[in-house]
Amino acid sequence: KSFLSHLRKQFSCTGISMFDDQRIERSQTIGPALTQAIRQSRISIVVLSKRYASSGWCLDELVEIFKCKEEIGQIVMTIFYEVDPSHVRKQTGDFGKVFNETCARKTKEESERWSQALNDVGNIAGEHFLNWDNESKMIEKIARDVSNKLNTTISWDFEDMVGIETHLQKMQSLLHLDDEDGAMIVGICGPAGIGKTTIARALQSRLSHRFQLTCFVDNLRGSYHSSFDEYGLRLRLQEQFLSKVLNQNGMRISHLGAVRERLCDMKVLIILDDVNNLKQLEALADETTWFGPGSRIVVTTENKEILRQHGITCTYEVGFPSREEALEILCRYAFRQSYPHDGFQELAKSVTWLCGDLPLGLRVVGSSLRGKKEEEWEEVMRRLETVLDRDIEDVLRVSYDSLDENEQILFLHIAVFFNYKDGDLVEAMFIDGDLDVKSGLKILVNRSLISIDHFPESIVMHKLLQHMARQAIHKQEPWKRQILMDAHEICDVLENETGTRNVVGISFDISRISEVSISNKAFKRMPKLRFLKVCQRKHDGVLIPEEMEFPSRLRFLQWNAYPNKCLPPTFRPEYLVELNMSGSELEYLWKGTQKLTNLKKMDLSYSSKLKELPDLSNAISLERLELSHCIKLEVILSHLNLASLEYVNMHGCSGLRNIPVMSKKIKELYISDTVVEDVPASSISLCSQLMSLDLRSNGKLKEIPHLPTTLTELNLSDSDIEKIPDGINDLHWLQRLYISGCKRLTSLPELPCALTILLADDCESLETLFCPLNTPKATLSFINCFKLDQQTRRGIIQHSVFRGALLPGREMPAEFDHRASGSSLAIRRPDGYNRPLKVCVVVVSLNQTYRFLSELWCHRKGNGNGNDGDLYPELLFLSDIFKCRTEHLFVFPSYFSEASRVTVFEFDTRFHFFEVIECGAQFLKEECYETGSEQMFEDDSSDGSGDESYGITDGLH
Repeated sequence: KSFLSHLRKQFSCTGISMFDDQRIERSQTIGPALTQAIRQSRISIVVLSKRYASSGWCLDELVEIFKCKEEIGQIVMTIFYEVDPSHVRKQTGDFGKVFNETCARKTKEESERWSQALNDVGNIAGEHFLNWDNESKMIEKIARDVSNKLNTTISWDFEDMVGIETHLQKMQSLLHLDDEDGAMIVGICGPAGIGKTTIARALQSRLSHRFQLTCFVDNLRGSYHSSFDEYGLRLRLQEQFLSKVLNQNGMRISHLGAVRERLCDMKVLIILDDVNNLKQLEALADETTWFGPGSRIVVTTENKEILRQHGITCTYEVGFPSREEALEILCRYAFRQSYPHDGFQELAKSVTWLCGDLPLGLRVVGSSLRGKKEEEWEEVMRRLETVLDRDIEDVLRVSYDSLDENEQILFLHIAVFFNYKDGDLVEAMFIDGDLDVKSGLKILVNRSLISIDHFPESIVMHKLLQHMARQAIHKQEPWKRQILMDAHEICDVLENETGTRNVVGISFDISRISEVSISNKAFKRMPKLRFLKVCQRKHDGVLIPEEMEFPSRLRFLQWNAYPNKCLPPTFRPEYLVELNMSGSELEYLWKGTQKLTNLKKMDLSYSSKLKELPDLSNAISLERLELSHCIKLEVILSHLNLASLEYVNMHGCSGLRNIPVMSKKIKELYISDTVVEDVPASSISLCSQLMSLDLRSNGKLKEIPHLPTTLTELNLSDSDIEKIPDGINDLHWLQRLYISGCKRLTSLPELPCALTILLADDCESLETLFCPLNTPKATLSFINCFKLDQQTRRGIIQHSVFRGALLPGREMPAEFDHRASGSSLAIRRPDGYNRPLKVCVVVVSLNQTYRFLSELWCHRKGNGNGNDGDLYPELLFLSDIFKCRTEHLFVFPSYFSEASRVTVFEFDTRFHFFEVIECGAQFLKEECYETGSEQMFEDDSSDGSGDESYGITDGLH
């Protein structure tokens, strides 16, 4: 008691708050008050004495502490007071005698829980009383250690920020905190509302103890706009800066060297938040030599260009949370827990999607939904589709307002017409205007108002920024608007010819308009109209006179569900860059030959009455041709050997009988779900840049044509082919091969070594594969391939030392000798073992009516040596498990949790449409992992037991 009282006193002097359980009434089990106190603590300190184990109360506390360690990562520290740690660990000596006496009155299960907890706590290195000559010195060190650990754990202020630990780990790796030789400036950038400021504040909270001074400098946006001259502005900024850093209100300085003079010998951590002007950085942190060795300056901004201009090369770009993390963020604000209440699951997912996974939107909308009923959630969802919350708009609008006029015009056009469009396409749209699109796109990217996706190349604007742009348009004076979006206003313009010369674009959503009758001369008063987008879901409700005149200089025309059988005879597409008439009633576009020199993209998909294509011989710039589901299209008379054509999609053209000659530059070709019986070599053999070829669902296709060696993806699923030609091994770049549903296919030849995916589900006649498989990077799927022979099955399972494989099987293969029933498996790492191991799970479908991809997740949890395993579970596969007509095996490589003696593998099927009924693991020999040879595994079963070993069930196909 004397030791504990001294410890409490030292903690009090050091400013450490300590929970005192002395006033809690003792009972047979620990009560909810104590359980809550343990769970709310950031650190648990276990003081172990000779008589510690005499108290069932203390032992129950210890079990609860280790639950918190495992579940929420709580730090556990130990003090061994006049007791040997090995006696605690093994329950021996005097400590063991006391423990046995306590256990004599308890159940076996309770005693085992206590024993395991004592074993775990005895393995944690701590302070040993016998190692100290002076008890007070020991207590002082314990207090210092606790203080340091409290400083390195995240403040409770940030506990609700999902994913904060990942952000901080990435930031700390960029900061190189162990490098004390000089100062360093690091940037955090990303769009408004993504969480930059919160990450910076959490970083300051965690790292402040490592610096002499720390300071968070906010409200910098706009701080460089004033009536002062530039010298005066810098002086004023530095005065405010030093006042805050040194905690001295109203500091006055006489020259611009004051920051260097005051801070050059000090190790400081300074956060400069929301910087939007390069001159702010030049005034406050122009050079790293202004700050002492080991100093770190963190700059948050939406403008990446500022960081580059200041020479800051070390930057953390904050990305959007995953869909699971976004849902958790919403739930923390809407339900004050990490998952939705019963009955709100789908509503919560829908709101998360409407918020576009933006943390700011999720926080604001989630808070507004707290305590609301289901019908109120639905009302909020309807409002979110058209109106942006004022709090969100105020934050997002700041970046938009900082743009100049031309940049704002480009931003608004992207929001309305060109989201997810290729940048080159957008440049072509403005080629006859004054906008410098290339420079404008760069500025918008640097301001985090758009991003550029590279697969495929496209401009991406966040959903909430699009909302903000629409509201900016709505707030403009009607006579000044360049873009019309209000459906009722557009009805008036088209029916009564009330458009103005300012109008450049119209985006017309007809879905909420019962009927509109367009005037012949509707577009006559809008000579600058370049962009026309009409969205409707049905063909009725819009009356278009045959003699209607489209604007003569249109560059973008999108009219979904166009109701007439052809375009007006006066239509001239000379300036068109993109023509999108998907879902139309068109039978043909126009007669004769038109000038199409600017046309880059044509989309006629789902035009179910389209019978013929126009003459495209003049479309020398055409890059993409979309004809999917044009079911009346039987013959393409015009050849498609066009100079620029890279993409053609004829999927679902169920009447199509012939394949025209293709462009030599074609990269993606989709000829699936047609009645094509033969693909002439002349059609694709000369396509020297072809990368993706889709021939699936061609029921009459029996042979594969000669294939270009440039292919990276080939889809032959659900076709009638009987054989894959041996020459497929010559396709050295082939990465993805899809042959599912090829019911007449009996064998597979040697496959290219670059393969990463082989999908061969429901190949019910498939018996053999070329073995050994020379595809170390490939994930393999053989769902419902029940005829696979024994050698082939062995080859597939041995292959999975590198990647995963899914195949039929009722029982765990014999070589997986570490096994457990159910979805959890604990494995102890052998001494010196530092290689992966191979894991196998037996899965069974529980709901074959569920037609979506199934997810299997694995969470590795450490047990011992202070390591709690992976931060997030790993997604093992997305697969059509619902198709499995019986049990299947999924075999994959895995690894132990770092520095952990025992790893627990827990498998989660998320939506519970299938079940893990058994799991097993196998240690790998060193040579097998290095060479991948056939003799790979310990306990390699070669008893010829055949089907029995692998649980194959014949006759189920």
